[in-house]
Amino acid sequence: MASETDTAPGPTRAPSGILVGEYLWITIGACALVFLGAFESLAVTTVMPVVSADLGGERLYALAFAGPLATGVIGMVVAGNWSDRRGPSAPLYTSVAAFVVGLLVAGFASTMEIFVVARFAQGLGSGAMTVALYVVVARVYPKDRLPAIFAAFAAAWVVPSLIGPTVAGFVTELLSWHWVFLGVVVLVVFALLMVVPALKGLSREGDSAAPWALGRLGWAVLAAIAVLVLNLTGDVPAVGPALAAVAIVIALIAVRPLVPKGALLVRRGLPAVIFVRAVVAAAFFATQIYLPYLLVDEYAFTPTLAGLVLTGAALAWSTASMVQGKLGMRLASERAVLIGTALVLSGVAVVLVATTLVLSPVVIFAAWVFAGAGMGLASPRLSTLILSMSTPEDQGFNSSAMTVADSFGTALALAVTGVLFAALSAGGYGFIVVFGLAALLALVAVVAAPRVQNSGRTGDFRRSGPDSGAAVVNSPEL
Repeated sequence: MASETDTAPGPTRAPSGILVGEYLWITIGACALVFLGAFESLAVTTVMPVVSADLGGERLYALAFAGPLATGVIGMVVAGNWSDRRGPSAPLYTSVAAFVVGLLVAGFASTMEIFVVARFAQGLGSGAMTVALYVVVARVYPKDRLPAIFAAFAAAWVVPSLIGPTVAGFVTELLSWHWVFLGVVVLVVFALLMVVPALKGLSREGDSAAPWALGRLGWAVLAAIAVLVLNLTGDVPAVGPALAAVAIVIALIAVRPLVPKGALLVRRGLPAVIFVRAVVAAAFFATQIYLPYLLVDEYAFTPTLAGLVLTGAALAWSTASMVQGKLGMRLASERAVLIGTALVLSGVAVVLVATTLVLSPVVIFAAWVFAGAGMGLASPRLSTLILSMSTPEDQGFNSSAMTVADSFGTALALAVTGVLFAALSAGGYGFIVVFGLAALLALVAVVAAPRVQNSGRTGDFRRSGPDSGAAVVNSPEL
């Protein structure tokens, strides 16, 4: 906990920083939890082709990615509300437990169905853990050290992007894919133990009469269920298309109260920013999760070598993010978003052409570097626009809406691509259709990008439904 000497002026001030004194272990432990959550997210992308082949899970391939995104939003909503009511300690313990259970079940899974259920638990735990950690940080660190800990969190996401795919591929080839999950369990437990001393007393601080946001939670659960049902419509071919259409409509209706009014209609300003963020993320990740699969299946790459395509994109994302930061307002945010979405569209389109014409994998690697740079350019500026268009009363809801848009936009896209891939892969068109749909989403993002320009009003984009208050959840970006 922060003491008066942490912020008091004068020569007796305690040493500043987040790796000194009482902040040392909480900093290491919290960053380790963020690191391990990010590592698992990227590791799964690398090893999923092997898992799918081993467990005969091609039909559920996309659900293994879309499911955790959907359940993760439920975890975010529950953890945020729980933290407001009773402090972050219990939500953090519970979320880590759910994450660990998911890792264990995934590591010992003998069928794809069990593996997917384990991924649901991982998503639920990871989403809740992110929110709980941010609340812990807000209550443990003094304000002058917050920039440093948030920078450390961002670094904890960058490093797994650079080494995660390679490490996961190496572990899979040397041992087996099971150890990509089982090997993380002990590390997660040790990381939590480092955080425990700082949690003492935080529950009592957070004790309040704040009500449970049951309406918001209900909408999040309904949207998650709709996404999960959409993934399974391929198993009922007689009514599958109709059921898929109903699931998509329900998902969009359920998400509406969780984002600013007008977001689904691409209303100019903040609603358009939320929409563009969701669609460009959907296009990027709907392509990225299938790239290692493509390289392993069509080009006979090893998992380690296939993982390098993710590393290249991560490096480009990080570099572009740093460049836009140095440029500052010399590069207008609206222009950065337009250029970034155009780069993502270019990358996805080249991947589509390369897959269709069976071009060299070098073309695919190069294209995905451009797409990663586009995300690194657009994503931070979309976050900047969201905060600049928010009032203090709306910052929490809008920040939460940003995370919800990221997760559900991607989850919905993965659900649709999963159904299409399962239906068309036998004829050799699975990858082409998936990348074609992703290219269409990227085109929509480019067309909508000019609408992120604010109409001159700030903070007038009201919530779309009841119980829409939420804790601020700003996921670290590369």
